[in-house]
This record gives sequence, structure tokens and C-alpha cells, in this order.
Amino acid sequence: MAVNGPLLLQAVSFTILLTAAAVCDIRRRIVPNLLCAGIALTSLLAFEPENLAGALIAVIPLVIARFFGGIEGGDIKLMAVSGLVLGFRQSLAAAILGFTAFAVISGIYTLIGKVRGRDTEQKPYPLAPFLSLGCLAAYFLF
Repeated sequence: MAVNGPLLLQAVSFTILLTAAAVCDIRRRIVPNLLCAGIALTSLLAFEPENLAGALIAVIPLVIARFFGGIEGGDIKLMAVSGLVLGFRQSLAAAILGFTAFAVISGIYTLIGKVRGRDTEQKPYPLAPFLSLGCLAAYFLF
């Protein structure tokens, strides 16, 4: 089976940009606008009008941020532009996978802290690595 050039370029670019967003969020707690713009441009490599609906998935972290806090604008922008690449169905899967991974890992971290008698005060965690993982899983698996 032949690989479509634009799709291959999109897959490689999307992977690199999401990885860079995750690393930036871990190191500096920020998702640079330039990376989000790059992901948006990546969506043009295999654009389908239906993919515009994928940006609506950004409403999920926006609602969580509004009611529960802990999510900032970079995470919301990351999900919106990733939705342009993924489309609605894959974006929904990405959000579910990313937030589930985040919940599991932060829960384990908190549990280990309690068992070891450490202060378990809520600390900010970088969310972009989990969202990026969810986006990549959705892109390649669904």
C-alpha cells in the first residue's frame, strides 16, 4: 500500500509539534502560540471541512477550566487546533484518552504521596503531555 505524501507529512509534523508542546509545558508550563499555529497549518495538509467540528472539542477543557480550574489557555488552544487535524470523532477520543491518562497518573501520584506521608496539596500539573498523548493515540489508532 502506497503512503500518501501529504498524510505522511501531516503525521510527522503533528507528532513533532505535539511532542514539542508537551516538552514546553513540562519545562516552562506554557504551550507556545507558535506551536499551536504550526498544528493549525498542519491541518491544511489533509483538510476536510468536517474537521472544523473537531475544534469544538476545545469546549471540554474550557468548561473544566471554568468550573474546576487548573486548565489554562494553552491547553484549550492545543485541543482546538488539534481538533482541526483530528476532526470531531477523533478529537473526542483524544480528549477522553488525555483526561483519563491525566486523572490516573495524578491520582497515583497523590496516592503515593499520601502513603509516604507527604503533603498532598493540589499542585499544578502540565496537562499538554497528556492531551498530546491522547491526540496522538486518536490520530494513529482511530
